[in-house]
Amino acid sequence: MTRAAAGVLEIATPHGPARAHLHAVDAPRAALVLGHGAGGGVGAPDLVAATDAALSAGVAVALVEQPYRVAGRRSPAPARQLDAAWIAVVDALRADPLAGLGVVCGGRSSGARVACRTAAETAAIGVVCLAFPLVPPQRRNATAPAPSRQDELDLPEVPVLVVQGENDRFGMPEPDGDRTVVRVRGDHRLASDRAAVRAAVGEWLGALIARS
Repeated sequence: MTRAAAGVLEIATPHGPARAHLHAVDAPRAALVLGHGAGGGVGAPDLVAATDAALSAGVAVALVEQPYRVAGRRSPAPARQLDAAWIAVVDALRADPLAGLGVVCGGRSSGARVACRTAAETAAIGVVCLAFPLVPPQRRNATAPAPSRQDELDLPEVPVLVVQGENDRFGMPEPDGDRTVVRVRGDHRLASDRAAVRAAVGEWLGALIARS
């Protein structure tokens, strides 16, 4: 792991270097590690809102760029590569600079799927899913329904927060057990009501840390 610039770490993974954008707080209560969507970056509106909420709650934040994005590609890598890179990044962050902190993992869309699939391997104390893509939109000329990703959403054995736009074309997950679902105004981009996203993440993080 090398320090590329103030607040930015380049982290070696099995599939090339990833990049973590660090946001520190004094005396952090926990850490939130977030990944981006399939074709987007760490500047997405919902990721910015979640970062603001975490910092206000005294939670340090790392926004992670997957290796394919660091390499300048927009098409995502296969799931197994995304997962392996994510696990390597979280392990490196746990060693330093997030040593000793409980880590909440999460992300938007594809990044939320990665965080769910790897929750056990990363020892996450919670998972934040922004715009979880539950069911892909039906492809033209498809003869069968698109497969649901419910099995991925059900994988974490820790508390899960899903923040979903009411008009998200990827569907609306249901709350279940330790999974909280907050519906906000907007679609899959979660850009219409950033204040609601920020409030949902902040309230959930505060409650999670209080009971941890």
